[in-house]
Amino acid sequence: MKTIWKTLAALSVAAAVLAPVSGASADDKKINIGWTAWSDAEAVTKLAKKVLEDRMGYKVELTMADIGVQYQGVATGKLDGMLMSWQPATHKSYIDKVGKDLVDLGPMYTQAKLGWVIPDSIPASELKTIEDLKKPEVKAKLKGRIQGIDPGSGLMQLSEKAMKAYDLDGYQLVSASDAAMLAGLTQAVKRDDWIVVTSWSPHWMFSKWKLRYLEDPKGALGGEEHINKLVRKGFEKDHPEAHAFLTRMVLPIGDVESIMAEAQDSSYEAAVDNYIKKNPDRIESWVTGKK
Repeated sequence: MKTIWKTLAALSVAAAVLAPVSGASADDKKINIGWTAWSDAEAVTKLAKKVLEDRMGYKVELTMADIGVQYQGVATGKLDGMLMSWQPATHKSYIDKVGKDLVDLGPMYTQAKLGWVIPDSIPASELKTIEDLKKPEVKAKLKGRIQGIDPGSGLMQLSEKAMKAYDLDGYQLVSASDAAMLAGLTQAVKRDDWIVVTSWSPHWMFSKWKLRYLEDPKGALGGEEHINKLVRKGFEKDHPEAHAFLTRMVLPIGDVESIMAEAQDSSYEAAVDNYIKKNPDRIESWVTGKK
């Protein structure tokens, strides 16, 4: 827990930019949604923004912030909502801390997963499970590094626990952005080098390269997750139509992956537009509740 709140303290500048929005009148159609620069978060958040603005007349501001700042922002009413709450394990520490001050609208999608990922070109006979990282020859090829993402993420918190659970002495868990992790993976794949990265499903990286998760026999990185939508208290009263829309906004994990993959060749905005055009009935059910 100390690690979490040290991270939040370090991100006080980001928290300061979140202007209070609670108490907005019902006819004020401005909404502020928090998001993180993760591929899946960008896909679903920009999809929600597009539908809320084009079909429902809202003005949606997206505030990029560390995941911990988002939880704090929604809990204090400085953000209207966030669409990337990994449950039950990944974000458990945040839910335990501020869950009583949040309103959970249920899953956006299910069957999500966290783990440590390697190029499939690495022989399974040499590296198949997290336990195999203890082999001296494996550690040498990896230069004692595990490439992570942003330090405030639940994935990194679980990865720190996994380091202890498997006694990975001499390894360094490197904090970085999602983009930096992907840059390292891209370079390793091109050079046919060995690398271990912290990652998750859904992610477009699995459609671009042949990758596999390291087996986690101790379950240190958790099991199947669902990604929920959270809003501040009072949001339903202030924005009943948006509240109903977000409650109904549920999509298959395969659709999230398809948006993410398409965005790599165009943009998230273009991929979202295309998804809306291809799925009019689903969008209609989100907006109106009619099936």
